Amino acid sequence: MRVAVLGAGVVGVTAAWYLAEAGHEVVVVDRQPAAAQETSFANGGQISVSHAEPWAGPSAPLKIIKWLGRENAPLLWRLRADSRQWAWGLSFLRQCTAARMHANIVAILRLALYSRAALQALRQDTGIAYEAQQRGILHIYSDAAEFAHAIPQAALMREYGCERVVKSAAECLEIEPALAQSRVELVGGTYTASDESGDACQFTQELAGRCAGRGVEFRYGLAIEALPAASGRIAGVRLAGGQTLRADAYVACLGSYTPLLLRPLGLSLPVYPAKGYSATIPLAADSVAPFVSLTDDQHKLVFSRLGQRLRIAGTAEFAGYDTGLNEARCQALLTRALTLFPHAGRRHEVEFWAGLRPATPSNVPLIGATRYRNLFVDTGHGTLGWTMACGSGRLIADLVSGRAPEIDARDYRPR
Repeated sequence: MRVAVLGAGVVGVTAAWYLAEAGHEVVVVDRQPAAAQETSFANGGQISVSHAEPWAGPSAPLKIIKWLGRENAPLLWRLRADSRQWAWGLSFLRQCTAARMHANIVAILRLALYSRAALQALRQDTGIAYEAQQRGILHIYSDAAEFAHAIPQAALMREYGCERVVKSAAECLEIEPALAQSRVELVGGTYTASDESGDACQFTQELAGRCAGRGVEFRYGLAIEALPAASGRIAGVRLAGGQTLRADAYVACLGSYTPLLLRPLGLSLPVYPAKGYSATIPLAADSVAPFVSLTDDQHKLVFSRLGQRLRIAGTAEFAGYDTGLNEARCQALLTRALTLFPHAGRRHEVEFWAGLRPATPSNVPLIGATRYRNLFVDTGHGTLGWTMACGSGRLIADLVSGRAPEIDARDYRPR
């Protein structure tokens, strides 16, 4: 078949790779001049199966109330006159029970484990380079209550195949010696040796190049205006300038913008943008910065070493489709980084960035067919877009091809 993939972020490009591998003729369309120029551009850089705990849990509502109005809060909810934001928020609250959190962790883990294995196989087959580090991910805690909460969550993840092991504060320093410079005292951590990190933007662009070598066509600089439909099928992709792109099947991988494109078709996806921030600090020869990728659960931040750069990323701001930088939130990233690593790099050359992560209330992505027979979606990955990208690509390629997926796809079915 001829398959049109809409979006050239990490999710769209990996979908294109596996669709081409399945024998399809693939064309990718994106409004940007190159791959990975939006949400995949400067993210946290983690392949973090161990980050499977969703935002929605029994403790989340009180935390969100406590953080209201705090510009530097880990999760900031900006109330807007937006019915979609309110509907998403109510659905989020329904996901905050212990039973729903358990089910969502299991669904996220299933796809994340499958995806990490797919990435490792892809790397072995292609030799793709992207500043990869296979040193694991260490979750660190400086708050005793947060650490106590993490211990049963780690046990649950081990039960379902993610070896997230509880570590003492001394063991955390052995895993990442740079933490000895920290100005806050750690109380403990959890470590997943099989997790990874690297530059998601570089990975996406390198993979796009390999896709092109396999015959995938990339059409950049073309905004998608609409998906005309007839007789229960998508008839084409109407592009800016009056062009129409036609294919046998269409896969929407437009992140937070997917529901905007599909709404005129009568499809309502529970995806809302959660703006995340990142800071990238150039490292000098005498910098004391981590090599092991870290997650600071209390502050909702991750740290990844990308060659001679330290990437700090995280937090979530629900402010619609605004991509502007908030100075207070930018400085909160830098302040926490320099509290943990006072000698980490050339801080005066830091680069800040913000991107819109497509979040579902459950943090479980939406992957599969819609009620239009030739329209599929692959979106809603939230903070785990790169973690789940390869597995999502393989899954969507199976579904488009009419093959039985290698994992149970029911939890990811768009509703």
